[in-house]
Amino acid sequence: MLNIVLFGPPGCGKGTQAKFLEEKYSTPQISTGDLFRFNLKNETELGKLAQSYMDKGQLVPDEVTTNMLSDHLDKHPNDYGYIFDGYPRTTAQAQKLDEILAEKYNKEVTITVALVVEDEVLVKRLLERGKTSGRADDVDENIIRSRITEYYEKTAVVAEHFKAQGKWVEIDGIGTIEEITQKLFAAIDHAQAK
Repeated sequence: MLNIVLFGPPGCGKGTQAKFLEEKYSTPQISTGDLFRFNLKNETELGKLAQSYMDKGQLVPDEVTTNMLSDHLDKHPNDYGYIFDGYPRTTAQAQKLDEILAEKYNKEVTITVALVVEDEVLVKRLLERGKTSGRADDVDENIIRSRITEYYEKTAVVAEHFKAQGKWVEIDGIGTIEEITQKLFAAIDHAQAK
């Protein structure tokens, strides 16, 4: 069972690369954003709980996000593993992910891959994407820079969790899509071979 945690700042190409990883390794991508949208749209108990925090302008607690993930895994079991995108975002979530995989599958995270791209390249990519994406957060440079800063602040501590386990790999996210895909395949294949 291959469990990949995919990290990278906004605009690094994570979404694009996740599709290639899904295809090659038969592992579905689980996006935290998608889980939230599903639970909010369908007004599940977890969605209503998350909405209650959001309505007050508060961050949704780690426990709620983790329960959404756990619930999704229960409903969509996959013997091949998963690609986790947007989770974990805190050390507490990283620890919970370790626990969930151990309890449900007697498995662990295989590799955590971070796509590394210079900030100025990210800003250019997102502004360009904003011309066609329809996303308001892709057209304002100040919001883009704020999102990038927030990513680094949150991810730094999670990186330490996986570095301590010897499961953190950084991939240069500059180059053609195919070049980056090949680097990811090589890192994941190496981790699987261990």
